[in-house]
Amino acid sequence: MEIDGMLLTILGISAGILILTGWIEQIYKGYKTKSLKDISKFLMIFISAGAILWLIYGVIVSDVFIIGTNITAIVLMMIVLAMKRNYDRLSKTNQI
Repeated sequence: MEIDGMLLTILGISAGILILTGWIEQIYKGYKTKSLKDISKFLMIFISAGAILWLIYGVIVSDVFIIGTNITAIVLMMIVLAMKRNYDRLSKTNQI
């Protein structure tokens, strides 16, 4: 079964939007609550490693959607990780 190029493009863009929307929601929630204590550092490390591998794959196959989605995902994950580090540090400071 052959898939139309336009359908494949829509599928790729939709997948990227869905994945990235989750990170944007997490950033928004973390900013509002000033807490990301429920986010595992190991989760972030494994997802980041996967995104980096997908980025490498996207570069190898020259797929602009895979490249763009994963660059954006890596940036959003770095924001979440920086927020988590900052909020965890502030939480420890306030407990002392």
